[in-house]
Amino acid sequence: MTVPQHDVIVIGSGAAGLTAALELAQQHRVLVLAKGNLHGGSTAWAQGGIAAVLDAGDTFENHIRDTMVAGAGLNDIATVEFVIERAPAAIDRLVELGVPFNTDGPDLHLTREGGHSHRRIVHVDDATGWAVQEALVRAAEANPNITLLPGRSCIDFITGRHAEKFSADGRVWGVYALDQESGKVEKHLARATVLAAGGAGRVYQFSTAPRGATGDGIAMSWRAGARVSNMEMMQFHPTCLYNLEVKNFLITEAVRGEGGHLLHPETGHRFMVDYDAERMELAPRDVVARAIDDQIKRFGLDYVHLDISHKPAEFVREHFPTIYDKLIGLGIDMTTQPIPVVPAQHYTCGGVKVDLDARTDLPGLWAAGECTESGLHGANRLASNSLLECFVFGEAAGRDILAHWGELPEPPAIRDWDASRVTDSDEEVVIKQNWTEIRRFMWNYVGIVRTTKRLERAAHRIQLLSREVEDYYGSFRVTTDLIELRNLLQSAELIVRSALKRHESRGLHYTMDYPETLPVAQDTVLVP
Repeated sequence: MTVPQHDVIVIGSGAAGLTAALELAQQHRVLVLAKGNLHGGSTAWAQGGIAAVLDAGDTFENHIRDTMVAGAGLNDIATVEFVIERAPAAIDRLVELGVPFNTDGPDLHLTREGGHSHRRIVHVDDATGWAVQEALVRAAEANPNITLLPGRSCIDFITGRHAEKFSADGRVWGVYALDQESGKVEKHLARATVLAAGGAGRVYQFSTAPRGATGDGIAMSWRAGARVSNMEMMQFHPTCLYNLEVKNFLITEAVRGEGGHLLHPETGHRFMVDYDAERMELAPRDVVARAIDDQIKRFGLDYVHLDISHKPAEFVREHFPTIYDKLIGLGIDMTTQPIPVVPAQHYTCGGVKVDLDARTDLPGLWAAGECTESGLHGANRLASNSLLECFVFGEAAGRDILAHWGELPEPPAIRDWDASRVTDSDEEVVIKQNWTEIRRFMWNYVGIVRTTKRLERAAHRIQLLSREVEDYYGSFRVTTDLIELRNLLQSAELIVRSALKRHESRGLHYTMDYPETLPVAQDTVLVP
């Protein structure tokens, strides 16, 4: 089934995708595909804010240094400079779109988060992502050149091998996508495609990522022939709410930034003094997450405490209204009680390799946001640099496509999706079983602390499951669950392969077999 052709396809309706779409819509017809609803991606879940140098006492050099320190030197300095120097302009554009940032008199209010040497986090209370997403969707819906199409699960990029006249040049002409409502697979064709499909957090049992973060864009790019880089660098957020009824509720880094203490739940000991006496709770996320993981394992705990009850109650309610209301509903008053927290997977620092124009290895394909490895985050993302990367690289993709539009050829004749040799599945339990198994062994074997033996066990499980999933995929009609399972498994394989290649501990990758850090930082690049 073919839908009307647009000039550009954008896969993903979060900050990166909609920023690119709004840039491109100045001159071209843009189709935005969203897997769930338009607010279903990670952007809407971002509590903290956006890092930008706006205070006279701060400098770009400070922000660059903080980013490089957090990234354990694996960052690309040119990319770090490129993004950070464009941060103030990105904030200005969001203000123009109507994002209601908190103010402090005539200026924007700036908070501070772990790893930052200065206050530089622009925010909307503790629900910045939701406010940003609302503004971007509003602007996209009002733009006559943008078509928003939710409920589409992308399966694979359309390349020359899908053309009626076969070509092996690897150029991307669009994407095959499942219409979740009709169950039909559509082909969406365009001269340029922008990938902004988010990360692969759901490969882990415990994750703050939304349900749809199944590594779709990374897996599709790898299958189409693009390199991926640094997939072993999976960030674990130190403070996810520990609650058996509520899954994946994040307690923002800003709670620590505004003075929250991490305490042993039984002794009350402020244990970060034992791990990073200088920075304490404001150490980078990898340091804090490992410290909490160590406390939990060493003392047999279910969780540790995050306590900000020593601050005035009005201060806490004013700074963290969303978290306060959520916790009150669960019987926890954070103005008088500590919050039980555990680490959870939070951000995919690796991904599809892109340059400063957001170009991938594949002609016709640009990418931005969490599905990419731009060089900004290195071995560990600095807090609140992620939304910033989305705005800067979303705009970069749009500008590069506009600048080279005359060089982009029209798509050739492409074959329709062939579902003539498959049937409806009568074994949906296989998908659920495999999904659960992947997430559990990835948490146990490829988590915060790793060993070669654990990684090899994970690789062995992936090998066995891959044969089963490919056999299933070849026999039955595609569903969103099947598409996601296939991509989860592909993402898991890339993470494990990357982790086995890195013979050192650096940033988010900590292995007991190679505890030292090598003198030279090098990317882990996988080539299809």
